[in-house]
Amino acid sequence: MNIARSIELYARASALMPGGVNSPVRAFKSVGGTPLFIAKGTGSRVYDEDGNAYIDYCMSWGPLLLGHADDDVVRAIADAARDGTSFGTPNRREVEIAELVIARFPAVDKVRFVNSGTEAVMSAIRLARGFTGRDKIVKFDGCYHGHADSMLVAAGSGLATFGTPDSAGVTEGAARDTIVVPFNDIDALRAVMDRDHGSIAAVIMEPVPCNYGLIPPRDGYLRAVRELCDRFGALLIFDEVITGLRLAPGGAQERFDVRPDITTLGKIIGGGLPVGAYGASTEIMAKVAPDGPVYQAGTLSGNPLAMAAGIATMKKIDALNAYDLLEEKGRRFDALVAPIADEYRGRALILRLGSIVCTYFTERTSIESVDQVRACDMKRFARYHAEMLRRGIYLAPSGYEVGFLATAHTDDDLADTAAAMRESLAAAFGS
Repeated sequence: MNIARSIELYARASALMPGGVNSPVRAFKSVGGTPLFIAKGTGSRVYDEDGNAYIDYCMSWGPLLLGHADDDVVRAIADAARDGTSFGTPNRREVEIAELVIARFPAVDKVRFVNSGTEAVMSAIRLARGFTGRDKIVKFDGCYHGHADSMLVAAGSGLATFGTPDSAGVTEGAARDTIVVPFNDIDALRAVMDRDHGSIAAVIMEPVPCNYGLIPPRDGYLRAVRELCDRFGALLIFDEVITGLRLAPGGAQERFDVRPDITTLGKIIGGGLPVGAYGASTEIMAKVAPDGPVYQAGTLSGNPLAMAAGIATMKKIDALNAYDLLEEKGRRFDALVAPIADEYRGRALILRLGSIVCTYFTERTSIESVDQVRACDMKRFARYHAEMLRRGIYLAPSGYEVGFLATAHTDDDLADTAAAMRESLAAAFGS
């Protein structure tokens, strides 16, 4: 495969930007090789600067539910751009998309739009502290909540410990009020709540972790977390930056029938454009400025281009019955890969939840914790990733990431992908 143009661009980029990229995982450090510079995307495919085509399962890290450059979404963006790209004032599209978001998420009475998932989480945590008058936050090992200082923390030396900085530049003070516990371990959370409940403002979690592989919650786990928060007066924050609109119209909270106090959303509500949001009950949101004392602002918040893309996306999702369509595609994918999964049982594991998929190189037949993901063979994943690229399949360049189905993926795409998986697994295992 000729990738001369990507090689040239990466060399130039490396002299201009840290690692030659604007987000670390794009650098292909964990899988090796040269990152591909994508020139365009259409439907289920992306095309690199050398003209190579790939069936894409990264989908801009999840938000492109309809695939790349959907005609209706592109038209909405173009129409909005002709009216002006930014105003720094209220605009009608903010109102329209707020109505659509609130209709989908029963836990949200009011919403505030921001510009990224990181900003949404940062604001939600500030809101939880402002509402409860408490300082500490509980998060779960392996759940990613953006790159705000208080969320870039790792677990300490034992279970249910105060977090320690997980990045240079994050101070001990910034991490001190964040407690880290294992996901899917309700006893560890109960121990923390018993010990520190009077100072815990909120428990924040990805209801389905998707940034450390795909880790399905155990039966009843999310409801048990909800009950602990209720018992000890802490707010429950669902970070649905990935799962919101992805697993159901109302996200994971709808799929699992567990209602959080605060919800954070990401660029999927803007059709893949830079946008985020946080929302809650009228009572909680009354604390947000200008109504209340919790300050948060943004010049580009409610940007008309992102609002227009989000409106078009949500309307088309409804028109297509997208979730039934995606579930049907997921079942078809399962049927295609089932014989492959059986052949490599004990060596590789393929998981799917809704339109989210993940491949692990492990002896396990299920994944329930971050430690189990850490024990997977990431070197073999790197070989598998390279083999899939050679066969025209673009996966996220990390064994700790997931893949996404889109309505644009065709039956032929899924069949070609399954064939590539069989060949790539054989090559990765040297058989």
